[in-house]
Amino acid sequence: MVSASKSEAAESPIRLGMVGGGQGAFIGAVHRIASRIDGEFQLVAGALSSDPKRAQASARELGIDPERSYDSFAAMAEAEARRDDGIEAVAIVTPNHVHFPAAKAFLEAGIHVICDKPLTSTLADAKKLAALVKESGSLFVLTHNYTGYPMVRQAREMVANGTLGTIRLLHVEYPQDWLTTDLERTGQKQASWRTDPVQSGAGGATGDIGTHAYNLARFVSGLELDTLSADLDAFVEGRRVDDNAHIMLRFKAQESEDGRARPAKGMIWASQVAPGNENALKLRIYGDKGGLEWEQEHPNHLWFAPFGEEKRLITRNGAGALDAASRVSRIPAGHPEGYLEGFANIYSEAARAIRAARQGARPDAAVTYPTVTDGLEGVAFVDACVRSAKANAKWVSLDI
Repeated sequence: MVSASKSEAAESPIRLGMVGGGQGAFIGAVHRIASRIDGEFQLVAGALSSDPKRAQASARELGIDPERSYDSFAAMAEAEARRDDGIEAVAIVTPNHVHFPAAKAFLEAGIHVICDKPLTSTLADAKKLAALVKESGSLFVLTHNYTGYPMVRQAREMVANGTLGTIRLLHVEYPQDWLTTDLERTGQKQASWRTDPVQSGAGGATGDIGTHAYNLARFVSGLELDTLSADLDAFVEGRRVDDNAHIMLRFKAQESEDGRARPAKGMIWASQVAPGNENALKLRIYGDKGGLEWEQEHPNHLWFAPFGEEKRLITRNGAGALDAASRVSRIPAGHPEGYLEGFANIYSEAARAIRAARQGARPDAAVTYPTVTDGLEGVAFVDACVRSAKANAKWVSLDI
């Protein structure tokens, strides 16, 4: 029988720290909301800004003890690792170039890491971090939040169950319009760092939203990439990273029902200069038995078209919904769930894994979240796109 104290420890909120995400930061607030939705985490410490005054002011606003507001992530990792009540996990929500050194500091301190995407700003750092995670034994969760949407989980399960048959075609698009002009030159914070290759990495739209599109394609289809051909553009004059990407994909052959190996083909369009689009992420996947379509801006709907039959709509809690969708749904049918809830599902899956780790065990097999391996592949995807584009859209493989 588990003792009361051990049971309480297993169920108590997970002590969370945060690096970045202070005043004026968009994604930090998203992570904080997501961590609280299911009551799994309690934010108790932070190095919320590289500016000490802003870090302290941000900590006051969030109710963090001033003694646990740090001027640097290095000081935070060292101090929290020494405390009996130190953080168990840290959320890293900084610009991309800080992901590697911050994650390294906490992994070496024995603290689990929840990190925003992409994994790092360079492939070299991504490879180092993947090796470090393996050595550390700590959990590493990458917040590709679209994998937390119930109908994305539904689509993945349907593909895995063979409902679509052998996959032939895959198309993902993610158009936005917010960088149609040279917004970065106005000093707008998000535009400034996301278009700076030193902070964001070599890929602009490719790294920012193209990685989401690629991760979604891999997550749902289960296909493994063989080669890609990328045509990248910076349409805004003077912009130092791409703001539009057209990418063709060739996947490794999969065995079909007739026993023959057949490769699937795919396309990704990622753009931040497409007027009229906000966050229009869309997935289409087709096999020899049927097809699926899903749109992020209508996240509770999944269109299923069995070949030769009438196209039908599957809703999050409606007829045809699978356990894969219902286990990550919170509210009754007809009430929409979306971006924040999808993000929260990643945090709740992370919590299940951390609670299992508290007991020296593994989480239930249904627990699913993007790992450092997914992150490494995402950075390798950006690297391959940049290499391909520089070589006039030459077909290249991922360097992993």
